Amino acid sequence: MNDPQRSRALPDGGTDARSDGEADSDSGSAADSAFESTEDDRKFAVAIDVLPTGRPGDERPQYQKSPIAYALGESDFRLFELTLTEEADLSVGDRIALEPTDDEVVSRYREVDFDELTHNAAAEIEYAVERIVEENEQRFVDFYNEAEPITLRLHRLNLLPGIGKKLRNTILDERKRGPFESFEDVSDRISGLHRPKEVLVERIIEEIREEDLKYRVFVDRNDE
Repeated sequence: MNDPQRSRALPDGGTDARSDGEADSDSGSAADSAFESTEDDRKFAVAIDVLPTGRPGDERPQYQKSPIAYALGESDFRLFELTLTEEADLSVGDRIALEPTDDEVVSRYREVDFDELTHNAAAEIEYAVERIVEENEQRFVDFYNEAEPITLRLHRLNLLPGIGKKLRNTILDERKRGPFESFEDVSDRISGLHRPKEVLVERIIEEIREEDLKYRVFVDRNDE
């Protein structure tokens, strides 16, 4: 997952938190869309479950287990299992630095698939996605400003729920008059698109949950 020159592999397949936690991008993934992430963005995630007594099903004695958490990456919506330090004081919804800080809580982390999450973590994803989108509104409004065709017949805008050819063309025509400045601006200027934030959230959640989607715009996975 990581650049071997800047990280070291761990025996359990995780990544030492002293590495930068970046992964190489696949062709057609979020990294080559309008949402290409910066190196700094990739260092943060939102906690979606915290397990002070360790991973479910781990039958080792408690003194051999470390507290863990599951988290959703802010920039690329990757899913992570975090091994926490004993001093970590973490709650669901907290923003976590995956790199060491003065108040270090993560000793190492690894990317996981949706089906590896706990039930609580899976249920929390919707709230975490909503929070990330709301707190980074301009980034996601710019999807409506900058989205481009995927093929001659398919546009990235058409991947959003409820956006067909007619509504897509309305968005393309309207943004020529000037960029959208907020979700409210999108809603006001595009008749028929009353929930521009919610349709983005719905698409992001679908991309997180479904591994076999042909196109991913928002979720950058490290497929091998």
